[in-house]
Amino acid sequence: MDWFPIFLDLKTAPSLIVGGGDVAARKADLLLRAGARVIVVAPALNARLQERVHAGEVIHGGTEFDDGQLQDCRLVVAATNDDGVNRRVAAAARARNIPVNVVDQPALCTFIFPSIIDRSPLVAAVSSGGAAPVLARLVRARLETLIPAGYGRLAALAARYREQVKQRFAGTTERRRFWEDVLQGPIAEQVYAGREQAAEQALIQLLRQAPASVPRGEVYLVGAGPGDPDLLTFRALRLMQQSDVVLYDRLVSPAILDLVRREAERIYVGKRRSYHALRQEEINESLVKLAKEGKRVLRLKGGDPFIFGRGGEEIATLADEGIPFQIVPGVSAANGCAAYAGIPLTHRDYAQSVLFVTGHLKDGTMDLNWPALIQPAQTVVVYMGLIGLDILCRELIEHGKSAATPVALVEQGTTREQRVLIGTLGTLPEQVKQTTVHAPTLLIIGDVVRLHEQLAWFGK
Repeated sequence: MDWFPIFLDLKTAPSLIVGGGDVAARKADLLLRAGARVIVVAPALNARLQERVHAGEVIHGGTEFDDGQLQDCRLVVAATNDDGVNRRVAAAARARNIPVNVVDQPALCTFIFPSIIDRSPLVAAVSSGGAAPVLARLVRARLETLIPAGYGRLAALAARYREQVKQRFAGTTERRRFWEDVLQGPIAEQVYAGREQAAEQALIQLLRQAPASVPRGEVYLVGAGPGDPDLLTFRALRLMQQSDVVLYDRLVSPAILDLVRREAERIYVGKRRSYHALRQEEINESLVKLAKEGKRVLRLKGGDPFIFGRGGEEIATLADEGIPFQIVPGVSAANGCAAYAGIPLTHRDYAQSVLFVTGHLKDGTMDLNWPALIQPAQTVVVYMGLIGLDILCRELIEHGKSAATPVALVEQGTTREQRVLIGTLGTLPEQVKQTTVHAPTLLIIGDVVRLHEQLAWFGK
């Protein structure tokens, strides 16, 4: 460890900044956020610092640095473009054992400014020790996606009840389990959703329960998107990381499943043609059973759970059983595959509406509203249409759609294995027979497919 991480209490503490430019102004902003009494020494101040001085937020302590200005200072920053001045400030601060930062000169520093994730009272900091500041900012950006904006409110709630919890649970293990339930369960989710009063009441109720009582579990119905992990929502990733057990479909990519908490139990409930690992009714029952055992259950579905995902059936069962649940939408296969194929689903010149249908075969036929599918200026997106492609194309043509209508088949959409086959209603079935195509696939039918050649971007 090259630098020891530490947090300083700077409330009302005199903190000196030598320099009056943009960098000095940014450092002043940070110190003011920490409650410091900021004193700036510089012959000239930029507009931002002048505003701060006029508002009484910053003290202009002189035009030239001298050692006497370090009297009673808690912290010093040198941010001038004069190397000699910076070195003199660093030496004077070191002589008085005052922490000093010289901007962009780690060798002269006794402390460095980290990249900060501020969820006050919770604060996280990331540093590369000055070796790669941009990398530290990138890591901070990644952490920002993992730390909900409501963490500060959650930390404040925990602080208010810390002593009561300590009195209620004598052992550290009991206290840890209690706070894990609070900070990773329904109470935390209520805080994130802005229901802080309800969260506080639930916390009070949990405190009144017997120490051995197990809070009821919860189910998270989460859309995993079409395949690319980068398309997951922040909330989806957070719930994936706090679940005790995950029930996942065949369409959930391995890269996404790898983001689930490693300790979570994994249960495969996928379906494919003529084979179901579990019937839908069994999946519904499993969700209820696991939640009643007090577990946080992640129901992870490819795409969006409410578009041909039978998510409505699952939450109806949960609602009937009184099981708490959350729904996290995902990027649908239609949106994701179309975007990654460079095919807008609607376009002023080609299509003013879009229709989603499933091409699932039943008894060798498709029971679809064919007149609705052949309307002009419309894009039709077909889920699960690979097996019945011949029937689909034939029926559309027989019901009046031109055989020359463009069609795109997107295979393994949004992943590195994505492939796009372009044809027409008349030609695509034969094209597919001449190559090997594996599910999942999505069909896009309509004149918008003509834009693929111009707008295709992914993989180039």
